[in-house]
Amino acid sequence: MAEPLKVLVTGAAGQIAYSLLYGIAKGDVFGKDQALVLVLLDITPMLSVLEGVVMELQDCALPLLREVIPTDKEEVAFKDIDAAVLVGSMPRKEGMERKDLLKANVKIFKSQGAALDKYAKKTVKVLVVGNPANTNCLIACKSAPSIPKENFSCLTRLDHNRARSQVAIRVGVPSDDVKNVIIWGNHSSTQYPDVCHAKVKVQGKVCGAYEAVKNDAWLKAEFITTVQQRGAAVIKARKLSSAMSAAKAICDHMRDIWFGTPEGEFISMGVISDGNSYDVPEGLIYSFPVVIKNKEWKIVEGLPINDFSREKMDATAKELVDERDTALEFIGSV
Repeated sequence: MAEPLKVLVTGAAGQIAYSLLYGIAKGDVFGKDQALVLVLLDITPMLSVLEGVVMELQDCALPLLREVIPTDKEEVAFKDIDAAVLVGSMPRKEGMERKDLLKANVKIFKSQGAALDKYAKKTVKVLVVGNPANTNCLIACKSAPSIPKENFSCLTRLDHNRARSQVAIRVGVPSDDVKNVIIWGNHSSTQYPDVCHAKVKVQGKVCGAYEAVKNDAWLKAEFITTVQQRGAAVIKARKLSSAMSAAKAICDHMRDIWFGTPEGEFISMGVISDGNSYDVPEGLIYSFPVVIKNKEWKIVEGLPINDFSREKMDATAKELVDERDTALEFIGSV
């Protein structure tokens, strides 16, 4: 069995982590023969809850799990880690302006970025889940200058999975028969779920999503808003956020980083823009279609972009520019 990987999950006492940790610990992410050490970070008042999570992980009797380390200290949590899933963030509270939310999260992710820089392996792969995920990822990345910026990504796989599922339900096929949907931009209500390049397998024949769905009006309106607003719809129905599907998406995202994307398929993830892909401004963490090989992602280039898509891609980029500029105003003051 391979030497243990050290994997950090922050916000580890929360409900997303509660759904996530079992999947990681039983081998769904890093492989069925990969031993693991799990590090669980949360704030001090949550340590007693963390102890309960540790007991449950122990009681699962999972053969891959070598050790579980609960902590409220960044110097312990980030020490020599191979992978980090940064779930914990300041949630938006009633009466809180988006600017207030950004300021609170700049403080968290500046500190965690600095801890990554100081304590983690330089090869660490960092996935930011806590919202606003794209901008939190950017702050962590900027605060860890000794770690390659390509090692940072944010989660838009949940939106990607939602888009696949909506098309699959509409056509009446398994979700695995829908491939190459794209989430462009921000993990927010401005994101653009794009099926212009998607492929759907219907009765043994592979065709485009528009041909498979046979309802252009639905694909250009209701489909997009359903994906954009799905998180809010789940909260309205459950009175809690989408923890199960978020945990599944995290597992999908990290597994693809570790093992690569299947030949001929691409997935969506928020990565740093160099300014050369699809006219997205340089320095944004923006969701693109990517392929992954040998733990390195590459943006899928050259996809034709129609006017409808261009408008939506630019709108979500504008929101990200505004978020970035606001966050960078705060970064020196926290």
